[in-house]
Amino acid sequence: MDIDFPDAEAIAGTNDHTVDDLPAFAVAHRERDPETVDDVAAAAREAVDAIGGFDALDSGASVAVTAGSRGIEAMPTVLAAAVERLTERGFEPFVVPAMGSHGGATADGQRETLAALGITEERLGCPIRSSMAVEAVGEDGLGRPVYAAVDALDADAVLLANRVKPHTDFRGDVESGLAKMAVIGLGKHRGAESLHNAAIATDFADVIADRFDVLRRETPIVGGVALVENADHRAARIEGVDAADVLDREPELLALARDHLATLPVDDLDLLVVDELGKDKSGTGMDTNVLGRYDFHGEREPDTPSVTRVYARSLTDPSHGNAVGVGLADFVHRDLVTAVDFEDTYVNIVTSGEPRRAKVPFVVPDDATALLLAASTTGVADPAELRVARIPSTMDPDSLVVSEPVAAELRERDDVTVGPLASLDLAHDTLAADPYR
Repeated sequence: MDIDFPDAEAIAGTNDHTVDDLPAFAVAHRERDPETVDDVAAAAREAVDAIGGFDALDSGASVAVTAGSRGIEAMPTVLAAAVERLTERGFEPFVVPAMGSHGGATADGQRETLAALGITEERLGCPIRSSMAVEAVGEDGLGRPVYAAVDALDADAVLLANRVKPHTDFRGDVESGLAKMAVIGLGKHRGAESLHNAAIATDFADVIADRFDVLRRETPIVGGVALVENADHRAARIEGVDAADVLDREPELLALARDHLATLPVDDLDLLVVDELGKDKSGTGMDTNVLGRYDFHGEREPDTPSVTRVYARSLTDPSHGNAVGVGLADFVHRDLVTAVDFEDTYVNIVTSGEPRRAKVPFVVPDDATALLLAASTTGVADPAELRVARIPSTMDPDSLVVSEPVAAELRERDDVTVGPLASLDLAHDTLAADPYR
């Protein structure tokens, strides 16, 4: 990017602080004993068999299985096991990328996105049919078209597969899950754009439910495999849900997912440092439930956690330059900005309907500068009193490096272990690469 951002020396003149004024830091880990599925593949096979719609299919029927763009640890295994079980039952499964506009809104880009997540034809044992072609199959309650992928419409049956979890944009009875996978994922670029635009005009959850009803009637969706993750991002629940039951069952699974949701063990921070932002970490690059900020049209900001400033340090490789959500940060490292593919990012942003999340924040040349700027932009008079936490990504808020004031608070918790305090390792004004061990 041909922009001359200020160097560290220029910014250093904005205050009189140095790294020696910063508090000591300690490594902290939140300990959990979460519910976990012992055999993911077996549970996925049972989920397929629990869906009654397959009993009415003839041998040789084609089944489109959805695969999304999220970095869900168990999903490659779930998909491979579902494909295997469908094949054993005499069907002919294939996988359809179901990720709206992700992957640059191109067929090749969506196939590459799946490959980056370990979802390949070799791993699955079936073809992947990637196309952006869609057809309008009906209208929602607002009179707007509802789209479905042609690949899915050409199949004899469609099996949805997705994680159920709290969404990063809104709250409702139905958030991220099987219904959203159908409406946005299988809607491809046009469906995702249409849905998000409609959601700005009314209620997000209501639009998803309304459009899912249209798709359930007008497409061969028979049901879905729903996965709920625990705080360690392992499968806590895997079950099959018939298409007719999705809108009733998802709120119950969502409540379970909310109980398992990994969030910060501290509610009040001056600065949250996030090592990695990326589409494989969250649909918004950084999970808004961890940041405590939505910045989405019509949505009220959450009360907790309260994070005054967010500093994002890098963009993950699987994001392929898509930095959606970068606008949720207050500071970003210069290296992150140079890694952004603005074409991919803007396509995703226009599709999602919230341009504020594409805004480029304050760009810093190094980590030390970001920490020192926090002393001038958080209302804290003494840098030694800064409440700071650093995490690998919003997918892993249980592994932290925290400043002394936060460490003292966390030592009072039974579920958090805190190591000894020490000065920050800031060799060449850069934070240590892996301080969490």
